[in-house]
Order: sequence, then structure tokens, then C-alpha cells
Amino acid sequence: MSTTTSSTLEDMRVGVRPKISALWIAMLILFAYGDIFGFFKPGRIEEVMSGEISGIEITQGFLFAISVYIAVASVMIFLTLVLRPAVARWSNIVFAIVYIVSILAAAIGEDAYYLFLSAVEIAMLLLIVGYAWTWPRPRQSS
Repeated sequence: MSTTTSSTLEDMRVGVRPKISALWIAMLILFAYGDIFGFFKPGRIEEVMSGEISGIEITQGFLFAISVYIAVASVMIFLTLVLRPAVARWSNIVFAIVYIVSILAAAIGEDAYYLFLSAVEIAMLLLIVGYAWTWPRPRQSS
């Protein structure tokens, strides 16, 4: 019986698709928590109950647009795993950049917690762009 144990941990290579999908998941969780934390601000719940959020009227069109915004990011989790590599690569690059721009626009004038979450979301989206941009090519057989 051996009493020595190895301190080396197995390091399994994770493919680009699961990495990108996991980043979309993590980003969406931050989206949700940012919105939840926003309700802790004094007066925010009353503002929403009156039909406005940050000066924007809450209409069916607004709710639909926000639903599409969240649905696209949610669907990217799955599409990253199943689309052809070239399509998955470019859709991740394009959508991540669109989300970066929208997060930057939404963060203007926001509180510190929101700016922090926005910065982490943008970092994750930049990782998505980076992983997609450097998507591995098939090895050439000799």
C-alpha cells in the first residue's frame, strides 16, 4: 500500500465551445443580479409600479425589446454548442460586440454596483470575442 499521494491534479482541456457557452451563462447571471440589486435602491420599486424605469416608460414594446435582448444572449449558450464552427465563431463575435456597446450605453450615469457588474460583463464578452476570434483551426494531417 502506497502512502504517497500526488499533488498534481488532472488538467483536462476544455474546448472553445463550452468556454464561450459558460461565459454567456455567467454574463446572464450578472444581468439578472444587476436587475435584482437595482430593486434595492430607494424608490425603484415605486418607480416601476408607476410604469417607468430610469425615465423610460414601461410599455409592451419596451418589455418585448428587453425580452428579445435577453433571449438572444440565452440562445447563444445553445447555438455556440451546435452551429457550424464558422457560423458560431462570427455570431459570437458580432453579438458580443453588440452587447458590449449596449452595456456601455446603459452604464452611463449609473451607480457603483452597476458599473462594477457592467465591467465584469464586458470582460466576459471580451473573452467571448477573444475565444471566438482565436477559434482553433483543424489540424492538417501529414
